[in-house]
Amino acid sequence: MAKMRTVDAAVAILEKEGATEAFGLPGAAINPFYSAMRAHGGIRHTLARHVEGASHMADGYSRAADGNIGICIGTSGPAGTDMITGLYAAQADSIPMLCITGQAPVAKLHKEDFQAVDIESIAKPVTKFAMTILEPGQVPGAFQKAFQIMRSGRPGPVLLDLPIDVQMAEIEFDIDAYEPLPVEKPKASRKQLEKALDMLTSAKHPLIVAGGGIINAGASAQLVELAEILNVPVIPTLMGWGAIPDDHQLMAGMVGLQTSHRYGNETFLQSDFVIGIGNRWANRHTGGLDTYTAGRKFVHIDIEPTQIGRVFSPDLGIASDAGAALTGLIELARERRAAKSLPDYSGWVAECQERKGSLHRKTNFDNVPIKPQRVYQEMNKAFGRDTTYVSTIGLSQIAGAQMLHVFGARKWINAGQAGPLGWTAPAALGVVRGTPDATVVALSGDYDFQFMIEELAVGAQFNLPYIHVVVNNSYLGLIRQSQRGFNMEQNVSLAFENINSPETNGYGVDHIKVAEGLGCKAIRVENPNDMPAAFDKAKALMGEFKVPVVVEVILEKITNISMGVEINGVNEFEELAETAEDAPTAILTKA
Repeated sequence: MAKMRTVDAAVAILEKEGATEAFGLPGAAINPFYSAMRAHGGIRHTLARHVEGASHMADGYSRAADGNIGICIGTSGPAGTDMITGLYAAQADSIPMLCITGQAPVAKLHKEDFQAVDIESIAKPVTKFAMTILEPGQVPGAFQKAFQIMRSGRPGPVLLDLPIDVQMAEIEFDIDAYEPLPVEKPKASRKQLEKALDMLTSAKHPLIVAGGGIINAGASAQLVELAEILNVPVIPTLMGWGAIPDDHQLMAGMVGLQTSHRYGNETFLQSDFVIGIGNRWANRHTGGLDTYTAGRKFVHIDIEPTQIGRVFSPDLGIASDAGAALTGLIELARERRAAKSLPDYSGWVAECQERKGSLHRKTNFDNVPIKPQRVYQEMNKAFGRDTTYVSTIGLSQIAGAQMLHVFGARKWINAGQAGPLGWTAPAALGVVRGTPDATVVALSGDYDFQFMIEELAVGAQFNLPYIHVVVNNSYLGLIRQSQRGFNMEQNVSLAFENINSPETNGYGVDHIKVAEGLGCKAIRVENPNDMPAAFDKAKALMGEFKVPVVVEVILEKITNISMGVEINGVNEFEELAETAEDAPTAILTKA
């Protein structure tokens, strides 16, 4: 066998495991690893401006396509702690991601050496596996184990910490003798799936709740096939949005307190049976459990056994990979269709379609300053079926989920559970790396946009073009709305008179100048009728210059977006659509 540095072995393993896209920042304690990447040449590296940004880029890359695993690399101490938010976001949404940190020499770990920190202990609560590798000979096995853990069961991130002397040490290693470890995933039995299907077909108004586990499993086509065989409507969760196209006749809308459709909530309330596949029963989806569970039976299928019963006890729980469960259910459903033993749910589907065609929120406002609803209407017109949207949290994300349209798996990429501000821009850059031929459109409020705005320079430097729609109301809009219950409006205004940019009219930060200063193109829109031309121009600029293009839309400062605390009690603050003209880009409309 050949003798080589541990880092040379590690880089060879990355390539053999199919993880060849890295984001990070070099530094003294990780420079040996960078030298190995340079010598090897098979790992593409994108230099971030902040290590947290690098972690979100790796996260976005992992989410962009089936099988992707993004790598985040940083030096010791603060680089590792900067990665923690990124690890949390990935862990919360079951995203595989590999973080690699440099570390002080082994002998210095307990001597408070410069930038030495126990990153293993810090990272453990937000990873599936974290390890400081103290023996050079353990490096190949640690990487091998890390990839197996990331891919097995419920996916998630790992962190490997490499002391600099361990990186420099030489070991015997033969990459030709290296093989990835088998990936372990539970699979539902035929008996379990027969019972689940018996419960479904005994119901009058069944629904399928499609979670992000379906997308993680690459099983969206199987979901649609099962729904079509059974003729049963589908409710995607926010993380499962796109698993069935929005315009499919069996897509019945999203359910929840915030990121939901009026017709989705109403359809759910009329159901009597729900089979959840690859979902978590997240609180923003369920609201109060008494309301959510009343009058209906539940089957829960999830890859992680301890997820079953975590929020409420289902009538039947099955630990299984979503893809395996759907494949098994399809086989059973085909058999029953051939035997003509499936119920006819056409009447139930028609009811759901009726609601989908009539229960809409108004989007067609002509107000100046612009109402946010109009922005999503114009985005629906401007961006086609193949658009990939990237967003994280805030009124922008909530309203976007209520009014935008998504037509395929991984076309809505969202930090669902963690929702860290600043995630959107770097994650979008990672998505562009992962799907270079896609049209990527990011959506942020002004505060999310400002959190990691420096990462725009990464898009300019490495020619990673995407369109970033920034809806600017100079407020922490979601926090301001949540403070209504406390009869206050405390520390939520971002507005000020910008002495260098009076054209911002008291809205504060000049995002146009900042974006241009970071090497990008930017457009400001103040009249709703100017949005179509602005989006057309943004597409042209993106194509010509191959850099991020910011479209800032100046909103009215105070807007309350539909939400509530129960799925049967969502507050509608704006007018509802009464005619097709009120919501001209709704999937289905009634005159």
